Amino acid sequence: MRTDIAPHLSQDPGVKVSEEILRACVHCGFCNATCPTYLLTGNELEGPRGRIYLIKNILEKGFKPSRQTLQHIDNCLGCLACETTCPSGVDYSRLLEEARPRLDKLVKRPFSDRLLRAILTRLLPHSGRFRFALKMSGLGRAFSFLLPKNMKPLLAMAPKRLPQAATVAKPGVVPAEGERRLRVALLTGCAQQVLGPQINDASVRLLTRLGAEVVIPKDMGCCGALTFHMGERKRSRKLMAHNIEVWHRELEGEGLDAIVLNTSGCGTAVREYDYIFRHDPKLADKARVVTERVRDISEVVADLGLGEAQEAAGLKVAYHDACSLQHGQKVKDAPRQLLRAAGFEVVEVPEAHICCGSAGTYNMLNPALAQQLQARKAERIEQVAPQVVAAGNIGCMEQIAGGTRVPVVHTVELLDWATGGPRPASVPRR
Repeated sequence: MRTDIAPHLSQDPGVKVSEEILRACVHCGFCNATCPTYLLTGNELEGPRGRIYLIKNILEKGFKPSRQTLQHIDNCLGCLACETTCPSGVDYSRLLEEARPRLDKLVKRPFSDRLLRAILTRLLPHSGRFRFALKMSGLGRAFSFLLPKNMKPLLAMAPKRLPQAATVAKPGVVPAEGERRLRVALLTGCAQQVLGPQINDASVRLLTRLGAEVVIPKDMGCCGALTFHMGERKRSRKLMAHNIEVWHRELEGEGLDAIVLNTSGCGTAVREYDYIFRHDPKLADKARVVTERVRDISEVVADLGLGEAQEAAGLKVAYHDACSLQHGQKVKDAPRQLLRAAGFEVVEVPEAHICCGSAGTYNMLNPALAQQLQARKAERIEQVAPQVVAAGNIGCMEQIAGGTRVPVVHTVELLDWATGGPRPASVPRR
């Protein structure tokens, strides 16, 4: 695609990155075929091709975009299905990440939008604050009539009861059962520690049962994905830099064979650390070493070998491909193969490439579109009549569970159960 960047922007490093990406696009439109928002609306500006043209116009003409333009960009889920589809290898996600902070400087959002974003970026990355906020949500519901309209969906999504804190996945070192085959660090997540601590417990049990020593650093924090995707570069880089230093300290100490992620949204973000810090003289090398060690838990378990399954034979499982796992990390086969090896009957969900509508904070910032995608995903799941749904990302799990009565669990919960762990609480007894 021909580009003529505005002279006053031509020396901006971020603009130079964007220009290279724009030049790779051939305007074929294949991306629109797999874009969830284009699928829902049929609007060219609600697909990747249209959004690319909007960003191109901003950079070429150097003018202040409208709020409508900002909304078209905001409506993108960042699901990365377009990148999987694109025959030209357009790095759409990086183009988007370069555009978002620029748009936030050029277009002033309504006060209620700014307030909601400020709340999310200051709560979600901090598990203690997030837990407290959820405990107080009952009071918030009582006074919901006083809240701005865009905050009411946030309250509606808050669970009425929170699960107990993790009992196994606590900061420290959990030794391998039997001979140690690997030494790994586990990122327990920020929201996941509050909404799904049982996932971390199952992960530790499964990994140690298969011969991995699991390290959970005491001062590990949020991966920075949520704030980064909302355009808050400074805040997200601070979180990311902290994690790089924590992991690097472990790497230089007793060493790590892998940095294991059981939240695929976090995994996709951490795999980008080397790119984000590529120009940082203090962190570039450390970030590269960290990124090289990052692996989804399904990949690590597949390498270790699941062993003999003890339970669950024949249970019908619909496996949901989290976008960040299938498109972001290109991990599709390992979870399915593991579930089958564990004795589950795995059934494929129609339109597996289409996002469920969670997308980090998307379902809180864009509830109308997110709810349409939720209903569509739930309908497709129920078409195959599973007994349980398995997914590799807490955001997807919460989103899908809100649209169907079919129990939704993390893949590792099923694998842990099948190899000697407890039955997930929501899995029906036969």
